[in-house]
Amino acid sequence: MTTDVAVSDFYCNQALSGRVEIQPVVETERVLAFHHTNPSYPVHVVVIPKEHVPSLADLGDADPSLLHEVVAVVQEVAAMVEKEHGSCSVNTNLGLYQGSRHMHWHVFHRGESESEILDMYGHHDR
Repeated sequence: MTTDVAVSDFYCNQALSGRVEIQPVVETERVLAFHHTNPSYPVHVVVIPKEHVPSLADLGDADPSLLHEVVAVVQEVAAMVEKEHGSCSVNTNLGLYQGSRHMHWHVFHRGESESEILDMYGHHDR
């Protein structure tokens, strides 16, 4: 499926360029994790490569080792969120679900209490 709608790269054009103020969480030479500028959850961190990479399915011209670095930062941030809040979700979007054509990962905690989470998902890991 194709679309004629022009899709911007918010991360290159706004976040990495400094046009939008961001609050870093973790930063390496090639990867940046920061608090989402318009969060959907009480804890909502975005992890991006600092160079343009179209998506998880299309790394473009990026060195494939960059994906490993991005995932390592996703893992680090997810562990921090889980430790502090008891749970964490991680996702990335592709195709029409991807609002910005720059690979990015959302690491978030939705804000439920531990009892609400256990009621929904059970006690199978305890």
